[in-house]
Amino acid sequence: MKCPYCDAENTRVVESRPGEDGSTIRRRRECVNEGCGRRFTTYERVEQRPLMVVKKDQEREEFSREKLYRGLMRACEKRPISVERLESVCADIERALRMEYEREVPSSAIGERVMDALRKLDGVAYVRFASVYREFRDVETLAKEVLSLLGETGKAR
Repeated sequence: MKCPYCDAENTRVVESRPGEDGSTIRRRRECVNEGCGRRFTTYERVEQRPLMVVKKDQEREEFSREKLYRGLMRACEKRPISVERLESVCADIERALRMEYEREVPSSAIGERVMDALRKLDGVAYVRFASVYREFRDVETLAKEVLSLLGETGKAR
């Protein structure tokens, strides 16, 4: 493994442990180059065959965990949700998709899983995501969604 700081090819594993979700191995590495000696983290995961996302217009693109994570981050911006929690939600969604769909997954299935996860995680993040995903056209539609959310959580008066 090359050192990302000095490009030296000699690094050693200092510590190795399973990732939180059990599907990755986290390794702390150290550069053995005399002038560097810096440490960095790598993750090892099983290589899986690509999962293709079928979009509304029937276009296909490869599933991107990073794209899913960015969408969750955008919805949860300035909310009290840790990066670790978002990574866990992302891993849970990807695992569920891979278990249910062998090769192709409709984009709507991804969107609905994100909506379900955000609904449980944070109401504000859920409404942010829902307003874009469901393409709310007016304030009344947004208000109905918020009232529905409040009713589910028992906060409606």
